[in-house]
Amino acid sequence: MLEGRTVMITGASSGIGEAAARLFAAQGAAVVLMARRKDRLHSLAEEIEATGGRALVTAGDVTTAGDVERAVVAAVGTFGRLDAAFNNAGWGSMGTPLHETDDAVFEQIMDVNVRGVWNCLKQQVPVMLGQGAGAIVNTCSTAGSFATGAIAPYVAAKHAVLGLTRAAAAEYGERGIRVNALMVGSTRTELLETAIERTPGLEQAATARAIQHRLADPVEVARTAAWLCSDQASFITGAGVPVDGGCSAV
Repeated sequence: MLEGRTVMITGASSGIGEAAARLFAAQGAAVVLMARRKDRLHSLAEEIEATGGRALVTAGDVTTAGDVERAVVAAVGTFGRLDAAFNNAGWGSMGTPLHETDDAVFEQIMDVNVRGVWNCLKQQVPVMLGQGAGAIVNTCSTAGSFATGAIAPYVAAKHAVLGLTRAAAAEYGERGIRVNALMVGSTRTELLETAIERTPGLEQAATARAIQHRLADPVEVARTAAWLCSDQASFITGAGVPVDGGCSAV
């Protein structure tokens, strides 16, 4: 599905990003892996290369524009182009009420989730414009559609990610770039697993609304991202695609 493509993946050291890296490589893509944990990226790249895939480690922080720029430059320098991007890096925390939430928590959540996507779009779009085509997928959340019970800054941040997605899709659609968002439901990631261990009953609460009363496996989300990055989704742009076990349907 992604044969011959170069795809940049952020948040690639665990969870959905890690699953996407394996899947995209198996589908024929050269994957550019970005996250802060360099050792984990190298281990993942070695695993991908051992099975015949192509992977480039570009460790860095999406909140730092220079790190993102270096990753995009490295992708083009190594593989010659950047065909798609999965802007997946994100961060949240268990909630305190809005009026009790520290400003530093608000700033970190907005920085990672919103500025991170902003930084990626700013660097990825010019390359794709030069090529005349590209596909970008941003990881959003059901919290980008409604108040899920997550901490208020996270809900606000994910609404902003969907807004950036739609604005970018509208601006660049006529120039060959598709931009979509994944409205992801509760997924068995490292971040959520840690929260579940600390909070009895959290898993049940997180899955109660969904039609499928379970957490998603990260690869289930990655499959949708791969499809949106491929030509099989050629007439889809500006969408918030639900991958939520039916949570948004009820």
